[in-house]
Amino acid sequence: MFERLGRFVVGKAWWVIGGWVLAAIAVVVTSPSLSDITSADQESFLPHSYESVQATELGAKAFPQAATATATIVVERGDGKPLTAADQARVGQLAQTLKGRNIPQTSGYLTGPPAVAPDRSVQIISVGLDAETPGDPKLLDAVRDLRAALGPDLAGSGLTAGVAGDVASFVDNENTFNSAFAVVGVATIVLIIGLILIIFRSPIAALLPVVVISVVMSVTTGLVAAAGKAFDLNVSQDLQTILLIVLFGIGTDYILFLLFRYRERLRAGDDKRTAMIVSVQRVGEVITSAAGAVIVAFLVLLLASLGFFGSLGPALAIAVGVMLITSLTLIPAIVSLLGRWVFWPSKAWQRPLKATLSRRLGTIVGRRPAVVAAASGALLVALAAGVLSYQADYDFSAGFPQDTESARAAKDLQRGFAAGALAPTEVYLTTGNGTPLTDQQVNDFAAASADAPGVARVQPAERSTTDPSVARVNVLLDENPVSNEAITLVRDDLRDALHDRAPQGTRALVGGPTAIFADINSANNRDLSVILPVAAALIALILGLLLRSLVAPIYLVIAVLLNFAATLGATVYLFQGLQGKPGVTFQLPIILYLFVVAIGTDYNILMIARLREEAREGHEPHRAAAIGVEHAGPTIAAAGLILAGTFGVLMLAPISFLQQMGFAVAIGIVLSAFVMSMFFVPALTGLIGHTAWWPGHGDERRDGGGRHAAPAPEPEPEPVSEAQV
Repeated sequence: MFERLGRFVVGKAWWVIGGWVLAAIAVVVTSPSLSDITSADQESFLPHSYESVQATELGAKAFPQAATATATIVVERGDGKPLTAADQARVGQLAQTLKGRNIPQTSGYLTGPPAVAPDRSVQIISVGLDAETPGDPKLLDAVRDLRAALGPDLAGSGLTAGVAGDVASFVDNENTFNSAFAVVGVATIVLIIGLILIIFRSPIAALLPVVVISVVMSVTTGLVAAAGKAFDLNVSQDLQTILLIVLFGIGTDYILFLLFRYRERLRAGDDKRTAMIVSVQRVGEVITSAAGAVIVAFLVLLLASLGFFGSLGPALAIAVGVMLITSLTLIPAIVSLLGRWVFWPSKAWQRPLKATLSRRLGTIVGRRPAVVAAASGALLVALAAGVLSYQADYDFSAGFPQDTESARAAKDLQRGFAAGALAPTEVYLTTGNGTPLTDQQVNDFAAASADAPGVARVQPAERSTTDPSVARVNVLLDENPVSNEAITLVRDDLRDALHDRAPQGTRALVGGPTAIFADINSANNRDLSVILPVAAALIALILGLLLRSLVAPIYLVIAVLLNFAATLGATVYLFQGLQGKPGVTFQLPIILYLFVVAIGTDYNILMIARLREEAREGHEPHRAAAIGVEHAGPTIAAAGLILAGTFGVLMLAPISFLQQMGFAVAIGIVLSAFVMSMFFVPALTGLIGHTAWWPGHGDERRDGGGRHAAPAPEPEPEPVSEAQV
């Protein structure tokens, strides 16, 4: 099948390229924008069955005037002394002055005695921020306008003020985010061009992936947006960045798979057309199987209870599908037309190399497979042990620079009030049947909530003006509201305690940021426990179909899952162990699933397919392992080095969770390429021998001589890449 595809693409190269150009233009012109299907709500991705979502929905109906977000103005004396009565009156006047300015998207400006810290160190003004969506850029402008007005309004008063809150934090760190992702984008292109330039010594080969994948990116975003509109999918605002990384990561891998094999065939004496036909024939099955495994891994995300993952899966599956088609049609068509010029001006492809590092490594694997398998496996197991200490961290603010206005104001607020002052836990009391709540029920519940576990302070209860059966009581926790301690408290103790304190005939629903994160934590744990086993089973099925074996898929999937655990464990060792962080970002396991499990499977498939190919040439298992590492090793190493380097640049960002993501994915790719695929898998395959291919006997020679037929005299080793990896 792939030989026929190769002949068609090479024979009709200009038609293939022309068809791609027309299709790309049609998709880009007719598709909606990706921004039309994005959402910024964390809780909107949780199912309705979670209590925090039910609380949010009840609050939206009972308190329709509630703001989308809140900006907290924290006022204190410039000399650090307690606020006087005159100061407090001045703060009240400031609130009215700001309100009179009619700053767009703001409302409320609430202050008063409850807003004064018990030690009178600070006083707050709560400003509602109103917009159609939580991610509306107008909210950022509202915070900027508030800050611009504070200086003149407090001039000569002896008071200073800062604006805190999530929106204010985003304003302060917007440039940091933008510069970090700009660096990643530039680094991706520079690394791809630079490393391919070193490997092939050709600017054409170096620019080819960047140009082609940039076109594919435009087509993919259009198709994803169209699918989102058709199937009512909402995705995170991070999708554009994730698509970029996935396409450049997987796309570069597939293009390298083809270019390395194409150069190998040119060195063997094939003309440019035959070389590409054979390359598609030999590598097409590998790329298709690898892409199929990745698509399956992404589509398994549909089983996730978190809507973010469920909608992300199809989007990424579309991206990989487009890249698969590109790799088997557009890339072969272009390269077949360029021929040897794709490696211009280098002449290295004409010269066989006498020795390479990959050949020496292959010899070691072939001669000592038991030692290599034990050593590489032990390394992965030792790193995987770090998973036992894993803790999730939900505190994004702690990962940002702490010298910004929002960070300083938040510290002043938490010093004067309870730790949970910036993110109160919202408790909704309701009769559930429309019967009005009595004042005694509301007051009794508010009083009883004060002695619930972890509660430092209870704010005055609010009655709904539209629904007399609902009241809201905000409780301030004595822990950082996004810490593991607070999330565990809400999930395990506080919710049940507040449920028990609801007066007879009423029930309490616990919402707010901490409750949302508690439910995300539960959903995340549930999703990983479902997604990983299902993905492993389906990937094993694909490997079984590719290899016609039941044995090899088992240890290949075990290797990928072990690599996943080793990656997470290594991250825990660094950030929780050496750096003393309270945990690693809660998004990390799913990020590793996306980039380490999926792409690690790519490398495994490339290696195992080459091992089978060498076995079919009549080589015994140990020799096949040696030659497989020699030939496939440079391709895997080059692809892994490029992708790991791209993510590694994230460690330069001054944002903790980006540093963690950069390190984790980079080390995961390094382990996938240089430990699992280069050593562990070929050594284990050589050690297991012919049994690895049972029952399909995919290692039988294609000349009909059978697996045990005497092999033909071994030719001189075929020259491979000059990549010294």
